[in-house]
Amino acid sequence: MIIDCHGHVSPPADLWVYKANLLSHLGAHGRRMPEVSDEDILRSANKKEMAPCGHVDMLDRVGTDMQMISPRPFQMMHSAKPGKLVHWFTEETNNIIARTVKLIPGRFVPVAGLPQVAGDPIEGVLPELERCVQMGFRGALLNPDPFENTGTEAPPLGDRYWYPLYEKLCELDVPMHIHATGSHSPRSPYTLHFINEESIAVYGLVHSDVFKDFPHLKVICSHGGGSIPYQIGRFQSSAGRRGLDFLDGMRNLYYDTVLYTEESLRLLIKTVGADRCLFGSECPGVGSTIDPSTGRLRDDVRPVIESFDWLSADEKRMIFEGNARHVFGLKV
Repeated sequence: MIIDCHGHVSPPADLWVYKANLLSHLGAHGRRMPEVSDEDILRSANKKEMAPCGHVDMLDRVGTDMQMISPRPFQMMHSAKPGKLVHWFTEETNNIIARTVKLIPGRFVPVAGLPQVAGDPIEGVLPELERCVQMGFRGALLNPDPFENTGTEAPPLGDRYWYPLYEKLCELDVPMHIHATGSHSPRSPYTLHFINEESIAVYGLVHSDVFKDFPHLKVICSHGGGSIPYQIGRFQSSAGRRGLDFLDGMRNLYYDTVLYTEESLRLLIKTVGADRCLFGSECPGVGSTIDPSTGRLRDDVRPVIESFDWLSADEKRMIFEGNARHVFGLKV
């Protein structure tokens, strides 16, 4: 079985209209999510948008059996004010995800968005996390920068600010998937901001006491850990001056394979090990374009991993399904 740990919901356009209305009236007109039918959700789940075909057809095309779906990160507006807008939009997005999973059984697994209001205590996300777990969600996206690159910095992930969330995640046995959201900086647009924040997140967690304090916390980092594997020699050298092994600390985390070149996939797997990698493609999404050198979609990364003759059959099975089953507690 091929389990893709990194996918995002393809909702009806009504959800984006809802967001625009919230931002325009700042909540003055109340919550008022428009009515969305089951037919609307099914139609949008296979509407051609960012790829040559719709979402479900794309999964069929690349041979993905099951995909974890979460909110579209750049839409999450964690820096919006007043904070109730963040809560309302996040909750309605999670509702759409839950309905999508129910309407297309066996194909999707829900991963929750958290209503992280920039500057608010992290305890504010816990009720929504618990609600989603009660609905069957198996993971949660964590945004390390709810200020969304506006110039104010969030506490690093080793800071005790985050500890109430880590404690609740361990209690519920729910993994967190690190993924930044929007960026308000033209110098660092969201697709670059993702990589920067994921790099900072890995660096900060490795140099913290988080895994000593929460040894059962499960953490997946998006996009192969950002720039960390590429710069591993520098981080190893710096940590070695203090008697630390940065690479050993990296293996407290898991990493998805949302990387679109053979060389980057090889580097990630050889750096952290097959037992720390979860297959992910974000298909359909940013990578759903044709690579002229191969004639394949860039996010069709399964054949690349399958071609690595230095990986054993058991290691490939871990990457494609075994690690996801373990991390997300999947019974399929």
